[in-house]
Amino acid sequence: MTLNTTALHDLSVVELAAGLRGKQFSAVEAAQHFLARAKAHQNLGAYVALNEDATLAQARAADARIAAGTAGALEGVPIAHKDIFVTQAFPSTAGSKMLAGYQSPFDATVVTKLAEAGAVTLGKLNCDEFAMGSANENSAVAPVGFDAPAPVRNPWATDRIPGGSSGGSAVAVAARLAPAVTGTDTGGSIRQPASFCGITGIKPTYGRASRYGMIAFASSLDQAGPMARSAEDCALLLSAMCGPDPDRDSTSLDVPAENFSAKLNDSIDGLRIGIPAEFFGEGLAPDVRAAVDGALKEYEKLGAKLVPISLPRTELSIPVYYIIAPAEASSNLSRFDGVKFGHRAKDYTDLVDMYKKTRAEGFGDEVKRRIMIGAYVLSHGYYDAYYLQAQKIRRMIADDFQNAFKDCDVIAGPVAPTVAWKLGEHGSDPLADYLADIFTLPASLAGLPGMSVPAGFGEGGMPVGLQLIGNYFQEARLLNAAHRLQQATDWHLKTPGGGFDMNDYADSAERHFLSADAMRTAQPATASHCYGIAAECVLKALMSNLQPQVNRVSGKHLSDKLWAEFANHQTLQTHPSRVAGAIKYQSGFNGWDIGQRYLSRTNAEFAEAKVAAQHQSARGLLGLLQLVRRGLA
Repeated sequence: MTLNTTALHDLSVVELAAGLRGKQFSAVEAAQHFLARAKAHQNLGAYVALNEDATLAQARAADARIAAGTAGALEGVPIAHKDIFVTQAFPSTAGSKMLAGYQSPFDATVVTKLAEAGAVTLGKLNCDEFAMGSANENSAVAPVGFDAPAPVRNPWATDRIPGGSSGGSAVAVAARLAPAVTGTDTGGSIRQPASFCGITGIKPTYGRASRYGMIAFASSLDQAGPMARSAEDCALLLSAMCGPDPDRDSTSLDVPAENFSAKLNDSIDGLRIGIPAEFFGEGLAPDVRAAVDGALKEYEKLGAKLVPISLPRTELSIPVYYIIAPAEASSNLSRFDGVKFGHRAKDYTDLVDMYKKTRAEGFGDEVKRRIMIGAYVLSHGYYDAYYLQAQKIRRMIADDFQNAFKDCDVIAGPVAPTVAWKLGEHGSDPLADYLADIFTLPASLAGLPGMSVPAGFGEGGMPVGLQLIGNYFQEARLLNAAHRLQQATDWHLKTPGGGFDMNDYADSAERHFLSADAMRTAQPATASHCYGIAAECVLKALMSNLQPQVNRVSGKHLSDKLWAEFANHQTLQTHPSRVAGAIKYQSGFNGWDIGQRYLSRTNAEFAEAKVAAQHQSARGLLGLLQLVRRGLA
């Protein structure tokens, strides 16, 4: 062992695979490290099932194959699966009480393919019940460490949603609880949580990855895909996941497996990026628009050309999706009746009564809502009026994309209209969640590949994703475009709190700095306030670094008193270089006062030079904090 295991979670999938093949560390050590992190960060609610014995047995087998020289492309790399894929060694619940404790006798094809490539399964990840949701607030299964169902929390701000339905998957990657994960995307359930959590996720062309063993929601829409920190990592996983499976999945396409890593570094000079007007209209939050525009400017620097296009039926995608998907769900979920497996009501009078009580008890509110909608639109007298009409418009939406691809190679826009909202903010209004899917639904209805790529930050320092959509079987082109962007930017390298390991102060420092940067031009006074809060949090992080169990270091905001307390703090007396390294940035905040948050956002007092100096000082403090975290200061 030549590498410090505390750094394993900072390695990419590609780096982990290389380190394992080079025997810098073992698969068992990697698995143990990530299992320890999963247990240490149970508060996020990401995992719903762990089986340490099964994980370590897989890891030992991977080490044996590495030693024998028969390692696969992902040999020994730990990953985790969304709890929508059935697994032999772990319970499979689809986030539902209906399947509580269900143990599958077989593995899903996607799980099998990744295992054949050498991946080691860490556990199962939380998701909305039967993948129905945009917030991961609909899970009916208690996460690991919890006694009752609880929502998954976004590691960038734990009072916010992570997105859904693959919320647990996105959080596991963002918080470094797994280097990569599987997810599923029916109407945006990979792309939206990837956007909200600042990671990369791709939904391939419908039928590219087998649906066998994936607990069905909407059979004509459901598609598996990988989620990881980078396009490079996603390409490696997608190569292992895809391929025909005609004997077990009738929707599987007879398209051979592909090495999606082969063309990652191809030039994108001259790439035509279509910009649909319908994705940038009313309803798109200004902070999201600014981040997406910034990412598109980066593409122009790389030689790509932005081409205006139109997807005129974008708004119709919501009613079409919420007719077709519930219709298919009502059919798929009819198998859960308490007869063969899953939950069964205790008290009933006859078979029909058992059906009714079992389904009433086993399904959550959102699932019931969609089953009822689906049953309604499929009923006599309404099938023609709703379901058939929706299918016709679905065909038109697909045609809109084909017309657009005559003028462009890929299509770009936002993943969602806003950043992640607060837990419970949408309350009992399901329509608010449905409307958040407006930019992801069209590609899903058309069966096109799409992905989310980190593109900066918006309100509250929350991540923003850029959506890239390609034509059928153009996953390699999408991954190439995403990879070249990530080579030129570092948005995908940002982590919650710069590492998520130190404490709340470090987390808050990073988020406030990013918020300040986002508002620096339009709202200099607010930006100045946020830079000061970031600096305050850095000082308190450094003071608590040697006493990690201390709840709060000081109640003081950034002031001469706080700087003095920092300089004289007992935990720093043996680290004078840290004190000296921070003190040199004090002058940048001369005159800063917490009361300035009440000033006009555009107050003339906050000239660019002043805010620029605060930016540099706050950036310097964050740099020092990173050095401390790495043990270099």
